[in-house]
Amino acid sequence: MPTAQAAQREPPLSDAPLTALARRLFQTRRATGALAAPLSLEDQVAQAHPDASPTKWHLAHTTWFFETFVLVPHLNGYRVFDPAFNYCFNSYYEAHGERQPRADRGLLTRPSLSEVQAYRGHVDAALDALLAMRGAEDPRLAALLRLGIAHEEQHQELLLTDILALFAAQPLRPAYRKKPPAASIPEIPSPESPSWTNFAEGLYLVGSDSGAFAFDNETPPHQVWLQPFKLANRLVTNGEWLAFIEVGGYRQSSLWLSEGRDAALRADWQAPLYWEKRDGQWLQMTLWGLMPVDLAAPVSHVSFYEAEAFARFAGKRLPRENEWEVAAAAQRVAGNLLESDALRPLPAPSTSGLSQMFGDVWEWTQSDYAPYPGYRMPDGAIGEYNGKFMCNQRILRGGSCATPIAHMRAAYRNFFHPHQRWQFSGVRLAEDA
Repeated sequence: MPTAQAAQREPPLSDAPLTALARRLFQTRRATGALAAPLSLEDQVAQAHPDASPTKWHLAHTTWFFETFVLVPHLNGYRVFDPAFNYCFNSYYEAHGERQPRADRGLLTRPSLSEVQAYRGHVDAALDALLAMRGAEDPRLAALLRLGIAHEEQHQELLLTDILALFAAQPLRPAYRKKPPAASIPEIPSPESPSWTNFAEGLYLVGSDSGAFAFDNETPPHQVWLQPFKLANRLVTNGEWLAFIEVGGYRQSSLWLSEGRDAALRADWQAPLYWEKRDGQWLQMTLWGLMPVDLAAPVSHVSFYEAEAFARFAGKRLPRENEWEVAAAAQRVAGNLLESDALRPLPAPSTSGLSQMFGDVWEWTQSDYAPYPGYRMPDGAIGEYNGKFMCNQRILRGGSCATPIAHMRAAYRNFFHPHQRWQFSGVRLAEDA
């Protein structure tokens, strides 16, 4: 029977040289600062909506994470920068006490941005001292550092998606980056109908193995039996979504799950988030500002409910998460991720094989966010990272144009509520073979 090939991953933490671990740690910390650099002070304090967070909060929270889970328990004599920051910048760790309500993070005009930057410097200096003193010889410490790096990479992506939400709410429609010259945007014709890749029925291995870094919700590895299925070779495009709009897809109740129909009516969804029509032309708010909708690019910022309705409209279905992982496990982790600096989904390359498995947009799956067989939440506050959210959410796979490449792997499980669409979330179709 076929078995999925394990994705290429980094060596176990305990085997990683100190210099490699320290280098990645501080590269990640610097990268977060660089993402915030184009923003004004006012940009970094505002909060677009209750699901988003201000940039200043992301800068402080990722620092709080290292202070709370790495420095306080592992660096003798460490001086907490400000005890009040625990309330301000704790996210959802009940074990660490009360915290600012998520929807009210934009009210935190104090501490100031300069104080948050000083906080980051204080913690970075302490991390440097800790690594110089203890190195990576303690595997528990190394594992916490690796988790802190992955946590900060998650917030790098959130920082960008939250800024996009904020700028999209501005009447001036500002750009996070200046628009690229037109000559730098390749002219790619509208894609042909997708081709399909077949996968045989059989027993496959999914999940991360214990010898490399993985979030706890990716474990333990286990076998699953899959019926034969097909995956589309590319993501659903804006042009295909426009056809869905023009035939009244948002109004056809027969295409929608009941809860999805209710959500669409309450919010008056008529197109993907950030689309707007001016003088008969569809435009889309991006991190480059307001631009014409690229019909060849993948549709983004759609909810699970919209993705499910479109799949029914197309006569197909969404992939199950195990199907997606089996298909992705044989692929190299490469694509339009954060390092490409496109900061928006791009058209698929011309290929009949699977493409866009990593990057561009997170891909909604049919699967509920639930524990794998044999899963156990880690002990202590760290156990609150993933496990307690395994209810009423859906799995997305593959990363987006805002996801750091080092953060991505075939086994990675992202999760959001089915109505949420401010992330770079899109659609790949599947069908039974």
